Amino acid sequence: MTIVIGFEGSANKVGVGIVKDGVVLANPRRTYITPPGQGFMPSDTAKHHQACVLDVLQEALEEACIRPEDIDCVSYTKGPGMGAPLVSVAVVARTVAQLWNKPLLGVNHCIGHIEMGRLITGAKNPTVLYVSGGNTQVIAYSEHRYRIFGETIDIAVGNCLDRFARVLKISNDPSPGYNIEQMAKRGKKFIELPYTVKGMDVSFSGILSYIEDAAHKMLKAEECTPEDLCFSLQETIFAMLVEITERAMAHCNSQEVLIVGGVGCNVRLQEMMEVMCNERGAKLFATDERFCIDNGAMIAQAGWEMFRSGVTTTLDQSWITQRYRTDEVEVTWRD
Repeated sequence: MTIVIGFEGSANKVGVGIVKDGVVLANPRRTYITPPGQGFMPSDTAKHHQACVLDVLQEALEEACIRPEDIDCVSYTKGPGMGAPLVSVAVVARTVAQLWNKPLLGVNHCIGHIEMGRLITGAKNPTVLYVSGGNTQVIAYSEHRYRIFGETIDIAVGNCLDRFARVLKISNDPSPGYNIEQMAKRGKKFIELPYTVKGMDVSFSGILSYIEDAAHKMLKAEECTPEDLCFSLQETIFAMLVEITERAMAHCNSQEVLIVGGVGCNVRLQEMMEVMCNERGAKLFATDERFCIDNGAMIAQAGWEMFRSGVTTTLDQSWITQRYRTDEVEVTWRD
């Protein structure tokens, strides 16, 4: 029996999760929400996390009915992510590990998403589409690494959606991407946007510039509605993601797709991916906002896998790495 606690704080969510042998015992989190039209600054986000993290830790312990002495390992998000929020949560994890006299483990944020997705959905060896505010990658496992087959060459898909939400002054509560998704359902008119797939990679910055410009001109001239723009943006960027995922599947001879990361909650993205999977006789695996959106349990689950395979992090190595690549981690827990 192994119990691992995980601390997540790489962006605007701070979460603490507790996992015991593949069972999520607790997974509370808090989200830092800014006014419409604004993003979140690293320093303000870090202050939010510092103000919340001990309450969330207490909540997790109570929800799981676990005492500190029951825990075998303390894991935290080492990166990638925003520097100040990462540091603020890593310091808490490091302190807790020393106070409780427990081993410490730095976890790659993306691998947390993948291992959580595999646990919750039961996917065995999927081609993974990892889509969030800070990351966009197509990944498949091979020879003790999660290999990156394609990725964004500029901004992440979630960042593209978030920044467009700011143009339209869409609310950040519960998240800009969720509110764009709801508006897109009411869109009637498709506006053609640049479709930028470069081999196995994608680019979103040009689409964002184009639709920002179109929004100012077309909305003023009443040629379309904000809902039409949301609909058109989603259809275009999701089609790009489905294309590169399908190509990676063909390359790996894969029959499973797993969507992870915050944008993975989007039902329209899941629908489009499902159509492609059905055409290939493949199976789609996706989760809901409890496990797609950044959370502590995913860090605990990846930590559980790593700890059981004999990995720990020494205190002098327990820093954070803002640019921590998925394929830098040796996957010691898979065949």
